[in-house]
Amino acid sequence: MSKKGYLLDTNICAFFLRGKYDVDQAIDRVGWNNCFISEITVFELKIGAELSQQRDGINRSAQLDRFLYSISILPMTDAIDLAAKEKIRLRMAGTPVDDNFDLLIGCTAIVNDLVMVTENTKDFRNFQNIQLENWITR
Repeated sequence: MSKKGYLLDTNICAFFLRGKYDVDQAIDRVGWNNCFISEITVFELKIGAELSQQRDGINRSAQLDRFLYSISILPMTDAIDLAAKEKIRLRMAGTPVDDNFDLLIGCTAIVNDLVMVTENTKDFRNFQNIQLENWITR
């Protein structure tokens, strides 16, 4: 039996980096080698680190760099065609996606046959062929 692969949404990575909601245990349970992130998530995490530096004077770059070094990063290139089709399909269905970053992240999960792990399942629930899991219990 092959293991599932998981694409971690930006919010899951942020919780991991902050040591919240036992995300570290969830990652350990499924295995680091089965977890991936999108290039878009890298961008969003870098924005968060920069914001933290500017707002609070806290430099999280080293911690973020260690995390990024430890996880496989998937390119968004393979997801672009699907994202364009899905954007139009959802618009025509009356359930448009406003966040193009979420669209690219979700389509990255789909084209790589990965489970999308996010606390924001509502942002992805209308995508075709997406598998969703929420590892966060509040």
